[in-house]
Amino acid sequence: AKTIRPIVFDAGVPLLYCWFFDGDDGRATALCDTVACLYQLGRGIDMAWADAAILDADEAGQRLSECGGIVHRPSLGGGAGRKLLCPQPGTGRSLEARFEGMRNRFRTGGSNRKPARVFVQPPKPLLANVAYDAPPDRLVFSLREGNARAGFAPRRLREAAALVAETRDRAAKRLCDAAPVQADNVARYLIGRGATGADKAARVRIVPIPSIGHVHADMSLRRLAIYVPQSCPLRTDDIAWAFAQVAWTDSDGVVVCELQRADDDEIMAKRYENAGRRWRSVTPLTLAAARRRRVDPSRKSHEAKGAARRTREESRAARAVHQALRHADVRVSPSAVRVRQEPLDSHGERAELFAAETRFPKETLWHAEIEFAEPVAGPLILGDGRYLGLGLMLSDEPAPTALAFSIAGGLDEAADAVSVARAARRAMLSRVLAGTKHDDALAQYVSGHKADGSPARDGSHRHLAVIADLPRRRILFVAPTLLQRQDAHRRRIEKEHNATVRALEGMDILRAGKAGRLALAPAAIDFEGDPLFTPARVWESVTDYDVTRHRRRMSDSDALKTDVAAELRRCGWPVPPAGAVEVVAVRRGPRGGLSGRLRVAFAAAQRGPLMLGRTAHKGGGLFAARRTA
Repeated sequence: AKTIRPIVFDAGVPLLYCWFFDGDDGRATALCDTVACLYQLGRGIDMAWADAAILDADEAGQRLSECGGIVHRPSLGGGAGRKLLCPQPGTGRSLEARFEGMRNRFRTGGSNRKPARVFVQPPKPLLANVAYDAPPDRLVFSLREGNARAGFAPRRLREAAALVAETRDRAAKRLCDAAPVQADNVARYLIGRGATGADKAARVRIVPIPSIGHVHADMSLRRLAIYVPQSCPLRTDDIAWAFAQVAWTDSDGVVVCELQRADDDEIMAKRYENAGRRWRSVTPLTLAAARRRRVDPSRKSHEAKGAARRTREESRAARAVHQALRHADVRVSPSAVRVRQEPLDSHGERAELFAAETRFPKETLWHAEIEFAEPVAGPLILGDGRYLGLGLMLSDEPAPTALAFSIAGGLDEAADAVSVARAARRAMLSRVLAGTKHDDALAQYVSGHKADGSPARDGSHRHLAVIADLPRRRILFVAPTLLQRQDAHRRRIEKEHNATVRALEGMDILRAGKAGRLALAPAAIDFEGDPLFTPARVWESVTDYDVTRHRRRMSDSDALKTDVAAELRRCGWPVPPAGAVEVVAVRRGPRGGLSGRLRVAFAAAQRGPLMLGRTAHKGGGLFAARRTA
């Protein structure tokens, strides 16, 4: 049975649906033809019809802003809105299969002597579960100097709450002077005066944005982001006009600082609105329920807190963070919460310094680091001071150090792991090169070559490695930070690693020559149970190990053992005891090159991955953990 719940709405206000196409008018025309066949809306029992038109992006945005209702948009990275079943690639074929299955649900089965009618459930359609939420409108303004140069006029990070309050009051005065009839709404939804708990979802939030993203960034305030909920009675364009009029003047009436609308607002989308599992505070959280005991500055030595006292205060603050998450309507429970007064960034400020010129006691301010079991989408602003620019969280989830793709099909049974790994490496170079500028060369982290084109042979792992794990039908891209135990260049290669991971996302086809046309799909890695990553004492070759140095006056087995020991020492691994390296097989190439398979036993369990030898970055020299009784 299907439950019918009629919804009564104003017939004079149409429902608007908007699809965006990237320069493909053919698909848009086909959609318009399909819309002409509409005769009902969803499972409604009343007749419905629709008109379709092809508009440019600006005109479509104008239509959506003039409709006056709430706009629900699909949240591709997960969201808290209502989840609906939506088409995805392959949905059309699955619907055709379901239609055929519905026609043949009842089939004849049983034996010839005792026939029976068998009911066969038709296949389910292939649909994606997409959350549709109503994100607030975002406005970004820059703090600019009031001269012809119009450079940035930065403010100190600790002045975040004072800057928000001053800017908000100036914009509110502009709105009240221009439209006195909106004075009550301005006081309630912009300033917060007289607002109740039911008004929180509709209140305007002003977020000061510090300069981050570089190790030498000073975290000064140069931008303001303003979020206007779609349920707010104040129009977004009116609020944009009011904040654009905000300016600061000196005693002579000369403008020294003003707000200017910023067209490029990607800084919010890339750094504060992305989804992540780990978040850390940029401005401290105001937690009224976790007030610390005040220490008299003149009696620090007599009133110093002991470890037990500090532990109790931090435990109370951690519980208050859980409550702040509930107030912010974050439905994902945190797996770990850590609080402290010191900043979480080297250029940050201590928590108590943000209390100046605010109504919050400094004992209620805490920096926090939160880890969730699953990704949470930003922006994430927590605490009692979230409407004054306090409690701003930054997603601090690094890119995965190992990216895996499962081989869903197309792999030839006689495929060679090294050839597949080299094909995957060529695909990686091509995808990364497609995202770089025309004159820019590939970074050494990706190509493994220096600027002059010569191979990077400094004897250590400095570039990405490719693994073709054919026994488990997958391809992996592993960062050098997993291969090199003593790596002093982690921060320097972080930017190249993140760009490489972004370039590899979405790769679904790999043409590997004789190995086949491989269909790829993203795969998860179980670092505790995976034989390439799990801690183990005995490691055994999966692909041939190629020696890095041709050692003469030595047998092939002794040369392999000596070369492996040198490679382990170079990569920061412990050298196994004498006699713990066993040569399983030895091979000589057509030009005398030495390679082989080995088994290495360490004194204590070591965590993988383990890739050694001259071809370690191209699929060779791969070891896997061997299970021992």
